[in-house]
Amino acid sequence: MRIAAGLIFASAVSLCASGSAWSQTAASKAAAAPAPAPAPAAAPAPAKAPCANPNALGIGRIVEIDTTAGPGFGFEHFKQLDFLRDHEVVLTFDDGPWPVNTPSVLKTLAEECTTGIFFPIGKHATYYPEILKQVAAAGHTIGSHTWSHANLNNKKLTEDQRKEEIEKGFSAVKWALGTSPAPFFRFPALQHPPEMVTYLGTRNVGIFSCDLDSFDFRASKPQVVIDNIMRKVEKLGKGIILMHDFQKHTAEALPELLHKLKAGGYKVVQMRAKAPVQTLAQYDAEILKDSKLPTVSSRPVSSVVQTISE
Repeated sequence: MRIAAGLIFASAVSLCASGSAWSQTAASKAAAAPAPAPAPAAAPAPAKAPCANPNALGIGRIVEIDTTAGPGFGFEHFKQLDFLRDHEVVLTFDDGPWPVNTPSVLKTLAEECTTGIFFPIGKHATYYPEILKQVAAAGHTIGSHTWSHANLNNKKLTEDQRKEEIEKGFSAVKWALGTSPAPFFRFPALQHPPEMVTYLGTRNVGIFSCDLDSFDFRASKPQVVIDNIMRKVEKLGKGIILMHDFQKHTAEALPELLHKLKAGGYKVVQMRAKAPVQTLAQYDAEILKDSKLPTVSSRPVSSVVQTISE
């Protein structure tokens, strides 16, 4: 098994595996979601205003990631790139964008003048491009989490179907944003088929596992989310934290969680990509077709508009 950049891949099932994060409930919600709307043209990101909260968690440092050959991050699967210092965390959010919950997460992050990495589902990006644009406008890093949140370890999927899930997800996010996202990818359920790890390496896409999972999709209330994360981060002393902006309890838990991280002396690390992902034209075209974007009529005015009376 070849793993890009010599990364060590843990084949055992991850303790961090959030396989049911995009649960049957989530799937039914997605199925009931409105059809994709045309994405408006991307607006330039506004200049970042100075932090108005003197007690904000803030950003401890910013790192730039060269994703050549597909480096992996998160100790549950990738052991080589241990770049976080003691008491440093990376906040990550999967399965968005979603109404109410994603905007709530964005509001909290803005109030604390801090940042995260968002791994949206491609379909969700086509449902709510305006929300994903808000994520980008706030200065957060955006990657991809496949087109439909399919488990790529599913033996019923062909290799081409697995690649389609990856590539179409990136193309959908690009369509929603009006620009290419970061070459950052997280496998649904943290299920890493070795051949797809190799494939992402050839595509120069960084792969994200995690160091600790909030298991917010199982939580019965926000306090459970907070307790799970704080217990694990205090044990490890640092780490990439997996959460879901799709989940209501996560959005509700985030203000108190960030306060606790600040009180515990933790610093947030912002991860940016050195260059955007290079999407493939085939899948860009499929997104345009699937999104049923309106086409511009080529008929002459005289065949469309006729004067009946003056």
